Amino acid sequence: MAWNTPGNNDSGGNRPPRRQRPGGGGLDAVLDQFRNIFGGGGGAGIGRWLLLVLGLFLVFNCFVLIAETQRGVVLRFGQFSRVMQPGPHLKLPWPFERVTKVDATRIRTESFNVPVLTSDENIVHVEMNVQYQVSDPQRYLFGTRDADEVLRQAALSSMREQVGRSTLDIVLGARNALAVSSRDQLQASLDAYRTGLVVTELNLPNARPPEQVKPAFDDVNSAQQERERLISEARAYAARIVPEARGTAARVRTAAEGYKAEVVARAQGDADRFSLLVDEYKQAPEVTRKRLWLETLQQVLSDNRKIVGGDSRQLIYAPMGASRSGSTAPIAPELLAPTLSTPEPSTPRPARTGREPRSGREEPRQ
Repeated sequence: MAWNTPGNNDSGGNRPPRRQRPGGGGLDAVLDQFRNIFGGGGGAGIGRWLLLVLGLFLVFNCFVLIAETQRGVVLRFGQFSRVMQPGPHLKLPWPFERVTKVDATRIRTESFNVPVLTSDENIVHVEMNVQYQVSDPQRYLFGTRDADEVLRQAALSSMREQVGRSTLDIVLGARNALAVSSRDQLQASLDAYRTGLVVTELNLPNARPPEQVKPAFDDVNSAQQERERLISEARAYAARIVPEARGTAARVRTAAEGYKAEVVARAQGDADRFSLLVDEYKQAPEVTRKRLWLETLQQVLSDNRKIVGGDSRQLIYAPMGASRSGSTAPIAPELLAPTLSTPEPSTPRPARTGREPRSGREEPRQ
């Protein structure tokens, strides 16, 4: 019977042998080997295929690749085991170990706009922006139920507390200090709640009053700006006028010191001159007395336009300067000496007895 006769179920030795392809080798040889391994009939072939699939599953399940921006949290039988850093890693297959990847370097942002009551009982709408990232993947996954929601509630709580302790003027004009204190308090709360988050930036970009009272607040802001402008102008004026006043004071002080030195020097000179005159007077009283009288008379008559002789008849008009209000030129001594000391030749001088008069004046006879 032919081997391909219908109804022939003989699968034994009556089947013709497999024909070999000419030039066998290479890829065909490899395929033939796989056919020999998994081509057996019955359950042996299916078992071999199941073992191959299981091996491939174990290989790919044990290999884990962590990206640069990620961290891998490894759980062994549901309990925390370790944290995988970026790079390729091996782990036990599931269900022994399981890896959860967390974005650790991504910056996350939350924004809020809420009404807050200040310490002076004013309502103000405050905007807040919070930027944060994961610092501890283990705490982020297992420290709290929802770390992001905890951050939102803690941020609102810290902002309300800091604004509630401040006045409206501080909230509207000096929000940087409030932002710093709110950030510190928020970070302390996140650490206490074991969220594994770190706040990288917290800002209060805007704070505005309610719409019903906005015109009044605009007037207040305008008044504050005008106040700042006037303060700046006053400081500029003080910076300009104070050096001028100090310079004037220094000039007056210098002039006073110069005047003081001049007066003291003149007084010292007058004292020294008086001491010298006393010495000369002791040596020659008559001569010194007469000289002093002549100097005094010259000083007195230097400002007069008329000079009267000793006999009350001689009259000399002394030349004066052109200015009436200012000082005039002094009279030359040679004009005074003949007039005061020499009488007219036509007038006879009566004889006198006794001693001569002092200082050009006649003394009464004894």
